[in-house]
Amino acid sequence: MRPRRAPRTKTCRSACLRRVCLLTAAATLAVSVTACGSPGGGAEGSRASDYRQALAGAPPPLASLYRQANRLLPGGLNAFDARLKGLRGHPVVVNKWASWCGPCREEFPWFQDLSARLGKRVAFLGVNSNDSSAAAKTFLGEFPVPYPSYSDPGQEIARSIHAAVGFPGTAYYDREGRLRYTRQGQYPSEAALAADIRRYAR
Repeated sequence: MRPRRAPRTKTCRSACLRRVCLLTAAATLAVSVTACGSPGGGAEGSRASDYRQALAGAPPPLASLYRQANRLLPGGLNAFDARLKGLRGHPVVVNKWASWCGPCREEFPWFQDLSARLGKRVAFLGVNSNDSSAAAKTFLGEFPVPYPSYSDPGQEIARSIHAAVGFPGTAYYDREGRLRYTRQGQYPSEAALAADIRRYAR
């Protein structure tokens, strides 16, 4: 016969209950800390502060660009071309995206990181194509960037940068304002995106 287990005492049960409560509290705290650091919601202000610090001292044309951080700009192709002319002397990276595009969502954190790291030397622009303004603004609330995006519902800008087929697309302009290369589709990694920025945005 198996030996009978001694019944649990009240002291044992109390100790177990305290242990469960402590573990639950620790788990709740961990979730709260993680949520505070997520890219959405209240973190937008924190991220904006980080961008300001990282891009402080940028040359005037780039500083003017970053004063429109995370905005969705009207004006279509004419406004986009005027901005490119104003950025002559600096290489430009243009990212075409849409709020409904899963690969765009995967890439956006890489543009957040690289624009903050390289934005004093390289200009970044977004092009929001084939999308609604309301959805695009919600997306930018989740993934704030230090540069503006131009609204392009009919893909007029996308065609001008040779990125009308598929999402996302990334175009590179040199210091003279010449389109050097356009990549159709998502990058496999942030390192691959950074390599193309070094290769084409000079």
